[in-house]
Amino acid sequence: MLNLKNLKRIAIMLGVMILALGAFASMGVFAATENAEAAAASAGMSVLGIKALAAAIAIGIPAAGGAIAMGIFGGKAVEGISRQPEADGKIRTSFMLGLVFIETAIIYALLVVILIIFVL
Repeated sequence: MLNLKNLKRIAIMLGVMILALGAFASMGVFAATENAEAAAASAGMSVLGIKALAAAIAIGIPAAGGAIAMGIFGGKAVEGISRQPEADGKIRTSFMLGLVFIETAIIYALLVVILIIFVL
């Protein structure tokens, strides 16, 4: 269950991840230079490993956020239908439309990951 205490923990974990990525960026690991392989090797990582890490973060966070949002959204829709059964059609339509928008955001994250893997 998401309460204020859990949201604070999630915010702290995201902040630590952002700081860690900032540390990698300051070392020049993520810099788009002509000598990216040498920079990655000096940091003890391969370019393929960096791409894998970036892809995992780029799809993991939106997928987890989307799953949480869909779960909360579905629960609220069922709760709304149980409170007002006569509004079943309108609630269901709004629910499906909201799920489409959430899933679209996750698909955009997937496109970014595909670009990271194949283009960069």
